[in-house]
Amino acid sequence: MSVFPDILWLEEIRKEDIPAVGGKGASLGEMASIGLPVPPAFVVTAQAFRKFLVETNIEEYINKRLEGLDVEDSEALEQAAIDVKSVVMQTQIPASIREAVSAAYLKMSPSGEVIVAVRSSATAEDLPDASFAGQQETYLNIKGDPALINSVQKCWASLYGGRAIYYRVKQGFEHKIVNIAVVVQTLIPSEKAGVMFTSHPITGESQTTIEGSWGLGEAVVSGSVSPDKYVFDNKGKRITDYLIATKNIEIVPDGEHGTKEVQISPEKREMQVLSEQEISRLAAYGKISEDHYKIPQDMEWGIVGESIYILQSRPITTISSQKDLKTPERRGEGKILVKGRGASPGIASGRVIIVKDVKDTKNLKKGDVLVTKMTNPDMVPAMKKVVAIVTDEGGTTCHAAIVSRELGTPAVVGTINATSVLKDGQIVTVDGEKGLIYEGSIEMERLTPLQVQGSIFPATVPATIITATKVKVNVSMPEAAKKAADTGADGVGLLRIEHLILGLNKTPGWFITNGKEEEFIQELLTGIKTVLDAFPGKSVWVRTLDAPTDEFRNMQGGEDEPIEHNPMLGWRGIRRDLQSPTQFRLQVETFKRLWEAGYEDLGIMFPMVSHPDQFIKAKQLFEEWGVDTTKAVLGVMIEIPSSALLIEDFIKAGIQFASFGTNDLVQYTLAIDRNNENVAKMYEPTHPAVLMLIDHAIQVCREHDVEVSICGQAGSDPKVVKWLVEHGISSVSANIDAVAKIRETVARTEQKIILESARVKNA
Repeated sequence: MSVFPDILWLEEIRKEDIPAVGGKGASLGEMASIGLPVPPAFVVTAQAFRKFLVETNIEEYINKRLEGLDVEDSEALEQAAIDVKSVVMQTQIPASIREAVSAAYLKMSPSGEVIVAVRSSATAEDLPDASFAGQQETYLNIKGDPALINSVQKCWASLYGGRAIYYRVKQGFEHKIVNIAVVVQTLIPSEKAGVMFTSHPITGESQTTIEGSWGLGEAVVSGSVSPDKYVFDNKGKRITDYLIATKNIEIVPDGEHGTKEVQISPEKREMQVLSEQEISRLAAYGKISEDHYKIPQDMEWGIVGESIYILQSRPITTISSQKDLKTPERRGEGKILVKGRGASPGIASGRVIIVKDVKDTKNLKKGDVLVTKMTNPDMVPAMKKVVAIVTDEGGTTCHAAIVSRELGTPAVVGTINATSVLKDGQIVTVDGEKGLIYEGSIEMERLTPLQVQGSIFPATVPATIITATKVKVNVSMPEAAKKAADTGADGVGLLRIEHLILGLNKTPGWFITNGKEEEFIQELLTGIKTVLDAFPGKSVWVRTLDAPTDEFRNMQGGEDEPIEHNPMLGWRGIRRDLQSPTQFRLQVETFKRLWEAGYEDLGIMFPMVSHPDQFIKAKQLFEEWGVDTTKAVLGVMIEIPSSALLIEDFIKAGIQFASFGTNDLVQYTLAIDRNNENVAKMYEPTHPAVLMLIDHAIQVCREHDVEVSICGQAGSDPKVVKWLVEHGISSVSANIDAVAKIRETVARTEQKIILESARVKNA
């Protein structure tokens, strides 16, 4: 076709028609043409959108408003998005276009009662070398002509959302040449739905990965639910692996123009979503699509009764060029000895060494499996040697879990009885994803650094998705700096320095008492510099020393540490530094030298602050010790409820950023010891009280233009991150193994972001 009308039906569309119908529209037309079960649809073409811009005389305004825009200036980007979207929405659509859309809808539904999904389809979307997917809007459960026309116009406006503008600039696409089409498709009231990758999304291996849950597919796509996962071997035509998740909510149609989340009934939460026959049929449809396009596909599907519908198909853009990468695959199953919580993905076999205290770590050799009641920071050197870690206590936020994920070491925590059931010298296999310890060594394919955990998305693949919300990474050890940088993270949201100190096996007091202050400074300087060098031009936030006294006690100089009944509530963080000025001065001297050496991206955050006076005092000490605080970037951790409640006073005191330490914030708000297996199930990051504190702090920080982030374990939870992005957080910092899936979550959620602009527009 050389000239396109305002409306095209799927039967008229082929893959070559992307300039008129966008990637999504062209894909649907092509799929329909090869016999895949695609719901009926028509497309409001890109030419109709261009006609709208030209005939209403708003095209020139839009081009001028976006010309020369600095997309790195978040405030300017957000305001430009508000301005342009407002103009698009306030401009009346020409009568000829409205009439064409209405006529097509009437043809689809003579009664005017059919419910449709209205989906944006940008003309640069879903291309093999660039994924614009998720940047424009989709509106579900639309019924009636007025609502349809309004939804089409909102899709057009979404072409100028902040994230879409940012991405186009970064990818080198000119705004004036990117058009948008709109797909109007009969809405399938899915009883079960999800996504499907027709080949392994990282290695390209011939296996179909399917994720599914109850209700509409939006729950899976948005990350609102943990879906079932099924792996189908395309060559052997059989299911090779599956994971049945606990599915708590589903998204269903609600009213005339919306959807809602509802709780899944208890009997369905643990139920397997897909039958073997449905998995096989989906895989077959996937194979048809991949064979036709000659490239692996990322597809969305829905099922009603016995009918399967294919809702979308686009190229996978994440497959690695490293063809030799393999994911773990068991060759046989051994006897299960112990069960716990999967804390760090991967599978490894080795000799069990029971560690009762740090002195026992001398028995560990490279390749062993460390089994202990609970790890602590002075065990970190030993943890670096072993192939797997197993603990009796702890949850997904405990020390063993955090360090294991950063090291890429499989780990199972909270087993309760591993130290009593397992025996020294026994050979076991640890499955860090499923939380299982098997007897003996299970033969498997060679493991690689690319571990695929609960999601189908990779753990450590460099990020190619651009997001307006920065996605940073947590780092504990300099040895992990390169691995952290390889994730493509936008900086370091938390560099813990206590591991640098604890790894020396000497307390700060020992260095001071023995006149070794310069040695202490050099150790810190070298470690922090290693991380800064791995992230050139990106911010690195270093947290000052935050080690409870019991973690120092087994080190040289530890005999001088006070005995505290509850160290987690004791002499730690900024409260200790302010009472130990020499210890604090050594840290400040390290930071000062780094700033003087040109590391301007170094930021310092103070932990365990409960009152602005602590920040003010710390800042005064920086000045007394020669730091120009007008140039130094200083912030605080929000991990005590009082710091969240007093955040405005902290801002008045001069903080430049704040970061939620949710591990502590949750336990201090709910009075739950996060490492106590007896109450671990009560540790709830999404408890209403915790969310109220976080939301309050976010809104106050946004009001005062102070960057607010998160670096606790909740920052690695897609469900929590989705909520944070929707509530306007500036950045998130995830564990190394979670950066890719969190970036994917942020990208999918940001089609709903610019929340503040939506509030302003609707006010």
